Amino acid sequence: MAGNTSGDDYENIDWDTEDELEIQNITPSSCASLATLNTQTIVSNGEASSSAGPSNSKLVQHFLGMGFSEQLIAKAIKENGEANTESILESLLTYSVLESDSPDEQNSCPQQQQCVEENGELSSDYDESLCDDLSESDDSWSGGSEIADISSSLPKHEKAVLSLANMGYTVEEATAAMERCGPEASIAELTDFICAAQMAKTEDVFFEEEKPKLPLRLNADFKKRKLYDLEIWKRKKRKGLVSEEDEGLRLPNPMIGFGVPTDVNVITHRTLPDAAIGPPFFYYENVALAPKGVWDTISRFLYDVEPEFVDSKYFCAAARKRGYVHNLPIKNRFPLLPLPPRTVNDALPLTKRWWPAWDKRTKLNCLQTVIGSAKLTERIRKALEKWGDDPPQQVQKYVMDECRKWNLVWVGKNKVAPLEPDEVEMLLGFPRNHTRGGGISRTDRYKSLGNSFQVDTVAYHLSVLKDIFPNGINLLSLFSGIGGAEVALHRLGIPLKNVVSVEISEANRDIVRSWWEQTNQKGNLIHLADVQQLNGDRLEQYMGSFGGFDLIVGGSPCNNLAGSNRVSRDGLEGEQSSLFYDYFRILDLVKCIMNKQS
Repeated sequence: MAGNTSGDDYENIDWDTEDELEIQNITPSSCASLATLNTQTIVSNGEASSSAGPSNSKLVQHFLGMGFSEQLIAKAIKENGEANTESILESLLTYSVLESDSPDEQNSCPQQQQCVEENGELSSDYDESLCDDLSESDDSWSGGSEIADISSSLPKHEKAVLSLANMGYTVEEATAAMERCGPEASIAELTDFICAAQMAKTEDVFFEEEKPKLPLRLNADFKKRKLYDLEIWKRKKRKGLVSEEDEGLRLPNPMIGFGVPTDVNVITHRTLPDAAIGPPFFYYENVALAPKGVWDTISRFLYDVEPEFVDSKYFCAAARKRGYVHNLPIKNRFPLLPLPPRTVNDALPLTKRWWPAWDKRTKLNCLQTVIGSAKLTERIRKALEKWGDDPPQQVQKYVMDECRKWNLVWVGKNKVAPLEPDEVEMLLGFPRNHTRGGGISRTDRYKSLGNSFQVDTVAYHLSVLKDIFPNGINLLSLFSGIGGAEVALHRLGIPLKNVVSVEISEANRDIVRSWWEQTNQKGNLIHLADVQQLNGDRLEQYMGSFGGFDLIVGGSPCNNLAGSNRVSRDGLEGEQSSLFYDYFRILDLVKCIMNKQS
C-alpha cells in the first residue's frame, strides 16, 4: 500500500513541530527550507537538484526532501547500503557539515572560522583556546579533508555520540549514555536512556496551540560546533586531560542496586560508616542522572553512605532511575505481593489487540509530570492511516520517537493515547483513584504522580523493617508528596503509629489525608507545610510525646537536578533542590536529640 502513496502525501505529514521539539531542546535552524517532493525538482535553501532515477530513487527522494545534496546522498548510500536509513542519515549530517565550507575556509584555523549564532552575533563558544588545544596535538587539523577523514573513519559508537550531539545533547551526556548502554546500542536506545533518566519540567505543557513547522535540517554552524566538541573531547581524553568527574556520573548497568527480587546476585552485607549507624533509620531518594558531583555531595552529607541506584523497570512496567541513600539493613528483603505486571501489555491488557508488531516496547519510560497533547496523537493517527498496516521505516521511527517520549499506548487501530491517571497510579504501585482523594484536576494528578516514589521499589527496601518494628513505626516523612513511603509501609503490613508528614502542596496533603481515612489508619497523622519551619524545638516536642522517630524518609525536589531542566539545572545550589540540606539538617537534629535522650 505504501507504494501507491505519492511523495506529496508523505511530505505533507507534520513531522516535527515546535511542541515536540521543545521537550528535546532542539534549536530550530534560522535558514529557510522549502522542499517540494516530486519527480522533477527539489528546492532547499534556494538550491535545485534533479531527482535520481535508479532503483533507490525513493530513498534518494526522501533525503533530497530533507535538503541534502544528491552527491552526498549517493556517497552515504554507497558507504552504508540502502537498507540502513539511520546510518545514512548520520553520515549525511556529518558530510553536510564538512562540505559546507569553501576550500579557503577549510584550510584555515578553526579560530578564523567565525561561528555565527542564529541571531547574527558572533559565538563566544570558540576562541583562541580552541586553536591552542588543536595545535597541541601531533595530528592537529590542517584542512577540510582531514576533518572528513576523522568523521568518516569514526567507529560506530563515536558516530552515535556525534548523532546525539546533533540532536542537541551535550557530548558529555552522549558519552555517558554510550558508556551505560554499551557500544552496540542504537540511537533510539541511547535517547531512551537519557530521556528516561530525566524528569519533565514541572510546569504544565499541554501545547494547546499549533506551533509553526520547523525545518528538518539542523543549523550547520550548530552541527559544526558539535563536531569540534567531539574531536576536542576525544583528544583531551587521549591526553588524560578529562577526569572521571568530567565524564559524568558512572551509573551501574544493570541498575539493580544491592539486588532486586528477580536477580540472583543479591548483596546481603555492606559496611556502614560509624556516623551512619542508627537510630534513627533514614532513607533518601532523588533522580539518578543528576549533574556531576551531586551524588558525591549527597553521600558526603549523609555520613558517607554509598548510594544505591535502582531502576524501577525491575519492579514494574515503567522505568524510573533513582538513587537511594539509606542506612537500612539489606539482608532478607522481600517484595510486595502480588508482584505487579512487568510488561506494558500485562499491565494494560486492552492494548494488546492494537499493539503493532513494529512497536517493540515492553516497558514504558519514566512516568513524567506531563502528557502528550491531543493534537500530537491526532497527527500520529493521520500519519499512520496513509500507510496501512506496514508503514515505512521513517514513519515508524517518527511514531516510536513520540511514543517513547510521551509514553503513548495503543488504544485503537492507528490510535495512540497518553496514560490515564489511574493507569499511572497502578504502574507506580498506588491504589486505584489514590490521587482523586485530593479533589484535584487531572493536570495536578499527573503532576503529583510524576513526582512520587515508585511504591514497589521503595517497599522492597523498607521491607526489612517489618521484623524490626512488629508493633508499628514512628515516621518522619519529609517532602512526603502523595505519601509513597506511607503507602509502602502500609502495604508491607507495618502499622503507622505516629506520622509527621511535611509537604508544601496542599493538594498533596489532602491526598494523603484522604488515603489515611480511607484505609482506617489507627495512628496519628500530623501535617506540616514547610520543612524550613521544622526546627529543633518542634522536633523535641514531637519526639518527647511519642518517644522519637524510627525512620526519616524523603526525596527533596529534583527541579534543579533533572536533565530536562536546561534553564536552572543548578544542582544542589538551585532554589528548589537546595532543600536537600534541610533533609540533612533535620536528620542530624533528630540524631542529636535521640543521642541526648538515650
